[in-house]
Amino acid sequence: MEFHATLIPATLLRRYKRFLSDHRLTDGRVVMAHCPNPGAMTGLDPPGAETWLAPARNPKAKLDYSWELVRVDGGLVGLNTGHPNRIAQEAIAEDSIPELAGYESIRREVAYGRNSRVDLLLERAGRPPCYVEVKNVHLKRDDGAEFPDSVTARGAKHMAELARMVDGGARAAVLFIVQREDCDSFSLARDIDPGYGEAFDAARARGVEALCYCCKLSLASIRLDRALPIIG
Repeated sequence: MEFHATLIPATLLRRYKRFLSDHRLTDGRVVMAHCPNPGAMTGLDPPGAETWLAPARNPKAKLDYSWELVRVDGGLVGLNTGHPNRIAQEAIAEDSIPELAGYESIRREVAYGRNSRVDLLLERAGRPPCYVEVKNVHLKRDDGAEFPDSVTARGAKHMAELARMVDGGARAAVLFIVQREDCDSFSLARDIDPGYGEAFDAARARGVEALCYCCKLSLASIRLDRALPIIG
C-alpha cells in the first residue's frame, strides 16, 4: 500500500477527543490533523514524538491533514486503522500470504452473518468461500504485539460470526495486521479485554483460523512483511 501523497514531517503536540491531534510542522506552523484511530493508542501519542502527516485527499475535508505515521523507539508505526484491509487485500492478491493463496476473487465489505460485513471474502470455483476479518494491531508490550488495545464488543461479535460461517461449511480466518516492524510474536491482550479473549478461543475451537503478519514501513508505503507466531 502506497501513500497517496508525500508525507509531511512534524512533531506531535497533543492528541485529543480521539480523532483530533495538533502537530508542529518544520516551518513552525501548528496544524490540526485528523487522527484515524479511535483506540487507546497506548505508547503512540507522547508529546514531542516525530510524526508524518498526509495532506487531505478530499478538498472538502474538514481538516487539511491526516496523521499517518509516528516514530516509536526508533521505528515507524502506522496508526491508520483504515489501511490494514488494503494491505491485506494487496498481499492476498500477490499470494504473499501462503495460508490464503490460490483464490480467484477478493471482495470487500460483503454482507454476511447477522447484520455484519466481512472485510474480505475470498472465492474460487470448487473451493469453499473464505471469510476473512482483518484486525489492525499497533500495541506492543515487551517484544510482542498484542490485540486489542481497548475493549471491543464488535471484535467479539466478529469472532462469533466467523464461527457460524465455519459451522455452515465455509472457511473463516481472522488476520491480524501489525503496523510496525519491532515485534517477535503476537498474543491477545486478555487483561484489557477478557471478553474478546473468550470469543477468540471459542471461535478457534470451532475451526476459525488465526493468522498474524507484521509490516515493513517507510515514508512511501506500508507492505506486509513476515508472519508472527501466535503464542496466546
